[in-house]
This record gives sequence, C-alpha cells and structure tokens, in this order.
Amino acid sequence: MLENKKFFIKTHGCQMNEYDSEKLGDTLKHNLNMSQTDSLEEADILFLNTCSIREKAQEKVFSELGRWKKFKAKKPNMLIAVGGCVATQEGENLKLRAPQVDIIFGPQTIHRLPKMIRQAYFSKQTLTDVSFPEIEKFDYLPRSTSKMPSAYVSIMEGCSKYCTFCIVPYTRGDEVNRRFDDVLHEVYSLAKLGTKEIILLGQNVNAYKSRTNDGVEADLALLIKHISHIEGIDRIRYTTSHPIDFSYNLINEYKNFKLANNLHLPIQSGSDKILSKMKRKHTVLEYKSIIKEVRKIRPDISLTSDFIVGYPGETDDDFKQTLSLVEELRFDDGYSFIYSPRPGTPAMYEKDNTEDDVKKERLQTLQQLLKYTNREYARKILGTEEEILVEGFSVRNKNELFGRTSANKVVNFSGLPNLIGKFVNVEVTELRSSTLRGKFLNLSEHINQ
Repeated sequence: MLENKKFFIKTHGCQMNEYDSEKLGDTLKHNLNMSQTDSLEEADILFLNTCSIREKAQEKVFSELGRWKKFKAKKPNMLIAVGGCVATQEGENLKLRAPQVDIIFGPQTIHRLPKMIRQAYFSKQTLTDVSFPEIEKFDYLPRSTSKMPSAYVSIMEGCSKYCTFCIVPYTRGDEVNRRFDDVLHEVYSLAKLGTKEIILLGQNVNAYKSRTNDGVEADLALLIKHISHIEGIDRIRYTTSHPIDFSYNLINEYKNFKLANNLHLPIQSGSDKILSKMKRKHTVLEYKSIIKEVRKIRPDISLTSDFIVGYPGETDDDFKQTLSLVEELRFDDGYSFIYSPRPGTPAMYEKDNTEDDVKKERLQTLQQLLKYTNREYARKILGTEEEILVEGFSVRNKNELFGRTSANKVVNFSGLPNLIGKFVNVEVTELRSSTLRGKFLNLSEHINQ
C-alpha cells in the first residue's frame, strides 16, 4: 500500500536540518520504495523539518502547517509529519495547535519513520516519538546514493554547553559522537560517488571525541587529517565550532591545504559581562587568541561568526564592545539577530529593560558594520584567481554555473555543464550584493570534454 507513493520535504533551519532531511529522503526511498516530489499536490506524505532556534522560526512552522491543511482536505489519506527541533520542543502539544499533523518525530528518531508511517497510515492515529536514543540512527540510516560535488556528514549530535539563550540541548539532547571509523566509511562511500568536498557537521563539531580501531583517542583534527587522505576528497569544511573546544591540534591542522580557508566561530557578544551571563565559558581575549593563532598559519582566512543583539542586561557599552571586536578582527561576515527568548531556557527568566527600538537600532548598526567588513574582504579578492568547486547551475540564471571558493564565497560564471563537480580556476571580476562574478580561465580546454 505504501510502496511507490510520493513524499515532499520542506526544511527550515541549519545545515544539520538539511542533512537530516537528506537522510530522511534516503530512508524513505530505501525502506518504503517511495519517490521524492517537489509538488505538494502530488505528494502522499508531507514532511516539515523544523527549527526553533528563534521564535520567528518556530512561528513559520505553524504558518506552513496552516497552508498544508488545504492539501490534506483534498486528499484525506495524505499524511503530514513534523520533525526537527519544534517537534521535540512541542511534542504532543503540537497536535493541539495543528490537528492535521499525523506524525511527530525528533532529530534522533528519523530511522524509526518507516515503522511510524506504516502505523499512522493504517491506524489513523497521531504518533509521537521525540526521544533521544543516543546516536543509534546512524546504524540504521542507509548510505547516500546521490552524486553530489559537496556533501554533509554528521559526526556528532546534540550540545552539552547549555548556553542560557539556547534551546538546542533541550531539542537535540546532550553531545554524542559517531564512531570514528563509521564517519570515515561514509566519507569513503561519498568519495566513490564523486563527492569532492566534505562538510563535517555538529552543533559543537570541534567537541568531537572518539577512538580509532586501534584505540587511539581521536578528535576533530585527527578526523580531518584522516579524511584528507581519502582519494577523491580535495576540500574539507566543518561547522559549527565553539571557542572552548578549539584545541591546538585543530589550529595546527590549518597547515593541511585540504582544510578550507574559512572559519565560522560564533562569539555572540564582544562583552565579557554578557558572555558570562550567557555562560559561554570563554572570554573575548581567549577568543581573540584563537583567531591570532589561526591567522599565523592562514593570514588571509575568511572569518565569520554569530552575534546576538539585545541579550537581557546588554548596555550601550556592552554593544560598543561588540562593534569594537568586529572592527578589530575584521570579520568577513556574520549572522546577527535580536535575542529571542526560548521556552525553558534560563535567559527567558532574566530581566530585560532594553526597548525593542533600541535593539533594532543596534542590530542595524552591527549589520551595517558587518556589511562593510564583508565588502572589504571581497575587494581584496577582486581581480584574483580563485579555485572553486562547481556545484551546479546558478539559482538566478540557469545559463550560468556557480561554485564556492575555499573561503566559502559563491561565484557565478559562464561555463559548460560538464564542469559541475570539478575544481576550476576563475578570475573574480565583479562584486555583487551577496555573491561574486567570475570569468572561467580554461574554457577552451573543456569545450570538447
């Protein structure tokens, strides 16, 4: 009854959610012989993979489910499944607000979905499983069979830092690590399919700890070192890291030319007082010391970060310290948001006397500064030759290709489809609002390939 049916997946949130959605699709294809569709009308099962990192992201979920109600009305046998962080946060309460939902599952229970789908389809009852069964899902999830130039690989799940503002430990559980050799096996399988770039994922990816088959203690640096020796893998990235787990071994691994020239290291605030209130467990000086050591090895590294504006108790002086940090370190880019209270987190109960208009003004000021430092970095590579991995057709112009530099900058350029999946050299010719424009330097070599 379920075989040959079609499913649709909508993903909100971070790279981890994108990875989970990919694995969700692989699981349905492998276990239920289903096929994926981009059409809501054609689908027999609708999946919404959610994010609850901010209130706005959470509300988008319920807006989406409201729009989906009409599709189910037309197809009574259609199933609607909600996964991800909102599913874990709300649990069975989600059904009260969205009665059209049939399945509620957490990030750690994706592998149980085939059984849940069968039960929901035949019982017509809402099923919920948002438990944290360690990391068993990776023992059951099928290997990817898709040919992708760049691929995500999750190496750990959850977070044990318990920053006061963050809901992740409550929705994804404490940190658990995948076995070292299991990660290598997945990367090896992807390399055989033609993948050239691996992006290692974890809520605190540099907290990764495991052991090799020989019993040797393994951290993220050792994992990167081993992956760099797998034939076919020519570039490695990781996200997201935490300052308190940034070891000397990881800093030293930047001598490895296969490790991408980009570091995303969230700091959240330039004020030690605010960092202490957030329980970040590091100081601004410690953060700057990490950047200093990395830049000794990679002077031109692209540095990006996360910033929270308007955390409870943030004064004008605290905010000025954040601006000073951005000016000093010259961040290439950053993700910045106004603080959003999340249910059950300690910060939710802190007194907040700052007016919303002040927070909005601070955010605008910070974003303008980040925009300036971003353009400053981009101007440095204008006219230079950059090696990019060609990932596919440009979103805005299907007659063009796009790829990413080692510094994770998107470059659009004119080229032939046979370049997809290859590393090529382009000259950066133009700066655009959020991307770069380039000129392919070896076109004649590829015309007849």
